Amino acid sequence: MAKILAVEDEALVRMLIVETLADAGHTVLEAANGEDALATVRETPDLEMIVTDVRMAKMDGFALAVAARALYPKMCVLFMTGYMGTDMPSKVPNAKVLQKPFDPDELLVAIEAMLAGRENPA
Repeated sequence: MAKILAVEDEALVRMLIVETLADAGHTVLEAANGEDALATVRETPDLEMIVTDVRMAKMDGFALAVAARALYPKMCVLFMTGYMGTDMPSKVPNAKVLQKPFDPDELLVAIEAMLAGRENPA
């Protein structure tokens, strides 16, 4: 199982994400904003994936992903957003977007697909 950082500014949503991932066997770290998340990324060199909200105070999910990828270019990134039409910045290649609201099973399927793709490149 993977070590995943869940970044979400809404506490109840973050709690659901953390619980879903932990129940699936993942090691889960959490942050309430992009700045705290980036500090966690810097302190956790064995982090495998970031699951992040897009719109947050202090640092949005896109800026977080760009900064994390500058440190760890192969970091898996899954964005979560309730804003349809969010364009994926070209600076975050191979990232995926999960539209809110989503079912916990949808989250797990998206994460497993990304992790499997990382382990078995085409």
